[in-house]
Amino acid sequence: MAKQPRASAPPSAALDAARSAARNTDSGPAHPAPPAAGKGDIPAQKAIDTQALAAAMPANLNKPLEHTPQAPVGQSAKPPSRLPTGSTPSELNASAKTGSVAPEGINATIGTLDRVRVDSGGQRLTTNQGVPIADNQNSLKAGARGPVLLEDFILREKITHFDHERIPERIVHARGSGAHGFFKCYEPLTEYTRAAPFKEAGKVTPVFVRFSTVAGERGSKDTARDVRGFAVKFYTDEGNWDLVGNNMPVFFIQDAMKFPDLVHAVKPEPHHAMPQAASAHDTYWDFVSLMPESTHMLMWQMSDRAIPRSYRMMQGFGVHTFRLVNEAGESVLVKFHWQPKLGTHSLVWDEAVKISGADPDFHRRDLWEAIDAGEYPEWELGLQIFTEEQAAQFSFDILDATKIVPEELVPIRIVGRMVLNRNPDNFFAETEQVAFCAAHVVPGIDFTNDPLLAGRIHSYVDTQITRLGGPNFHELPINAPVAPVHNNQRDGMHRQAIHRGRSAYEPNSLGGGCPFQAGAAQGFESVARRLDAKESSDKVRVKPEKFADHYTQATLFYESQTPEEQAHIAAAFRFELSKVTVPAVRERVVASLLNASPDLAAKVAKGLGMELPQPLPKVLETPAAPEVDQSPALSLMARPGDGGIRTRKIAILVADGAEGTSIGKLVTALVQAGAVPRLVGPRLGTYLGMGGEKIEADASMENSPGFLFDALVLPDGLAAVEALVSDGHSMEFVKDQYRHCKTILALGASQALLAEAGIPMSLPDGSHDPGLILADAAHADDAAIDFIAAVGMHRHLARDSDPPRV
Repeated sequence: MAKQPRASAPPSAALDAARSAARNTDSGPAHPAPPAAGKGDIPAQKAIDTQALAAAMPANLNKPLEHTPQAPVGQSAKPPSRLPTGSTPSELNASAKTGSVAPEGINATIGTLDRVRVDSGGQRLTTNQGVPIADNQNSLKAGARGPVLLEDFILREKITHFDHERIPERIVHARGSGAHGFFKCYEPLTEYTRAAPFKEAGKVTPVFVRFSTVAGERGSKDTARDVRGFAVKFYTDEGNWDLVGNNMPVFFIQDAMKFPDLVHAVKPEPHHAMPQAASAHDTYWDFVSLMPESTHMLMWQMSDRAIPRSYRMMQGFGVHTFRLVNEAGESVLVKFHWQPKLGTHSLVWDEAVKISGADPDFHRRDLWEAIDAGEYPEWELGLQIFTEEQAAQFSFDILDATKIVPEELVPIRIVGRMVLNRNPDNFFAETEQVAFCAAHVVPGIDFTNDPLLAGRIHSYVDTQITRLGGPNFHELPINAPVAPVHNNQRDGMHRQAIHRGRSAYEPNSLGGGCPFQAGAAQGFESVARRLDAKESSDKVRVKPEKFADHYTQATLFYESQTPEEQAHIAAAFRFELSKVTVPAVRERVVASLLNASPDLAAKVAKGLGMELPQPLPKVLETPAAPEVDQSPALSLMARPGDGGIRTRKIAILVADGAEGTSIGKLVTALVQAGAVPRLVGPRLGTYLGMGGEKIEADASMENSPGFLFDALVLPDGLAAVEALVSDGHSMEFVKDQYRHCKTILALGASQALLAEAGIPMSLPDGSHDPGLILADAAHADDAAIDFIAAVGMHRHLARDSDPPRV
């Protein structure tokens, strides 16, 4: 048998040739380089390792599995070194700018916001290029009185940046306020969902929340009658989940096709751009009067929920029906509810109108001051969980965004709490640039076939691209997730991530198959079947039959309100429709209301001085009988909170001659109860009490009128009372507090102020008014106890009358 020749090392010429070939980017050898070529030669070693990495994936083994329902984990291979997956071997050359090689498997753009925070304490002024600025007071000129020179790059940079500081505002929800915080889960919900925030008891997920009005522009008032946005961004460890909801659980329309029409109708009329942040005009009421499905939402919008006392005192809702999906792929249906710890409280209309003039930032200021004071707003998250089988039995369609699921049918299960404990460092960078998208869900949360939700899934992403300048808005620090981000999306305006390597596609072998698809076990998977019972797969433009019931739940809402709330709804309709200039539109609205509540329609018609029209024809004359005729949970009064007065602002009027000891006792008691008492005088500054003591007023009746406060204390002291009686501001202060049904404590001689303002000492029915407390200054301690308890009731609506008595 012939002796086989022994393998020998490649000649040095072959090694040199392999090394030389590794230095080209437009061609390569027919055969892999010998391993020895990489010794001491980085380009050759990269070529050798790249060949080995690509060869480790001889075929796409997952291709046959694409025809099965369960997505597999993507194919990948571990590279022999980091050379093949890098963009360039020169990445080893570090500098103060480039830094070092990217840590393996890390996307540094998703770090905490500390990576982009700036503190200029002790630092000199520079240009955006880091050039120190010697003179920030004067432009560069040709002589002291000569022309400004074009070469003044410092001036040009400063002015140019200033000229581009504003970005397009949101079309809706432009006016908003936000805060950081956390969500903490009470118990694992793994029976229902694999969603990260609900996996274990005590799990904490960072959040950013933005509250907003809907119709007004960015600079409009906070206290407009409007829906309030309640959007929560959960930074989960499996990606960002945006629960983009409102403070009302229903909406005006059933299909996203009508959303542009709705917004065009409610926005300022295009011919003269009026009114701002208001629905009280022709085009809005013309539209909704021709859309009877809006009737339920109109009840909510005309209720006191449309003028909340504070963002901290309003509920939030996911509006749509969503799905929860567990590890086994089993799903149930869910509605999301946020319940405020402080209870649900509102303004009254006269108060809201006056506040909008004195402090258009009322809600923004309230949220900011509470967080800065350590009074962190808190909500509990509640879920209504039900099955498709249950949903099929309901008298309404759970895909209809104009309908609720009454709590009597599906109770709310409290699953966690959200606390907002940090104000933004910069309003623009955080609150303005935050981008909420209904399409942002995580594994364990899925959509239903709600046709309004379907449009939102597309629209929110689309509008952010225009507003924030391109497809990379997710890289803005406030939008970046805390979960790792790895994909093959590249380039676009304002790209921040610097991706290492050359493979920007999948599948690949040159990057070791990375990033690879997570597979069904770890990645997001849509639920295969969705409410398909009795549904056709034909392509149609049509609404389901139950969508045609436009009035049953509008009736339910109205009948579930207290008499005082019903009166406010009627007054709101009266006011809004009084602004309509076309009688036919007004008549059409009242005709629609007749189908929901003849009692309400009659009150509105009487208030407008018009005859009752014939009811509008119904689309569905005989809807299914409702399961519930009244639902007490729909009233704001159902959630009064804990009865405390924390963060409530209390005005204590002062003037020269006020009795200071009782004022001091009240201030102490109120502060201990968590309230924010303020001494308010005809002017700012020091007053002398009746005993010669100094009393320091930190607010005036001019800059802080009575309607900005939750309650009022009138001081003892004859001289002070005489001074206050002679000041018209005092009379308005007292009248507004009384008219808005707030608690008033009158000490000693100040009862004369009540008489001078014409304040009745009893309720309209002749009974005692629990919101009027009369006491001697000597008994200030006892009076404080009664006063605090009465303030905890928020308002004394039994005092309310239309028109007002005072």
